Amino acid sequence: SRLSPKVRDACKRALDDGLEFIWIDSCCIDKTSSSELSEAINSMYAWYEAAMVCYAYLPDVGSMENPRNLDSTFRRSVWFTRGWTLQELIAPSIVTFFASDWKSIGGKHGLAEAIEESTGIDRAALTNRRPLSTFTVAQRMFWASRRITTRKEDEAYCLMGLFGIHIPTIYGEGENAFLRLQVEILKEIPDQTIFVWESSPRRLPDINYRKAILAPSPHMFTEDSANIV
Repeated sequence: SRLSPKVRDACKRALDDGLEFIWIDSCCIDKTSSSELSEAINSMYAWYEAAMVCYAYLPDVGSMENPRNLDSTFRRSVWFTRGWTLQELIAPSIVTFFASDWKSIGGKHGLAEAIEESTGIDRAALTNRRPLSTFTVAQRMFWASRRITTRKEDEAYCLMGLFGIHIPTIYGEGENAFLRLQVEILKEIPDQTIFVWESSPRRLPDINYRKAILAPSPHMFTEDSANIV
């Protein structure tokens, strides 16, 4: 009875689909344990990748509209602007979207064109037709460039799975987390597009990092960066 309606409805949907287990990050990770939190963050992409299905609940989307329409609330959903949901969208082989009333509005394969147009993520990555390793570092960074996280460090931590990188989580380090992520990427991926970022992108006009080699944030990777191959 103490479960939130969202968790209760998700569990009901899983039972209706014949699933024995469901994993929900908000109640399956003990955030008071730094070691458990770090392990979960480093493992999350693999968990999503191995999941039979990922449910994406969109409380700001109605079930009576066509999500493919250019003016649909689906295309404008806040879910597509959050940093952590990027791996939830790409890693699983099946993602099913649910509207505010928990009615299914389709899967990521059927809605790949609309999602690509709204997020800039290549549909071949969305539908797992191409491995992530075939996309440049700049392309993958661009996918995250329009997304936001509550904590500055999560700009880096939510991207580890997209690059197959594992780093310790140290909350309080600020933008140094993203620098550490890039150093690890350089060690593992021979791709110089990591240096193709805009020093003062239009959405951050007051920031100037012209003397830096590594970007301070994924927001610095623009669409122009993503077009470099």
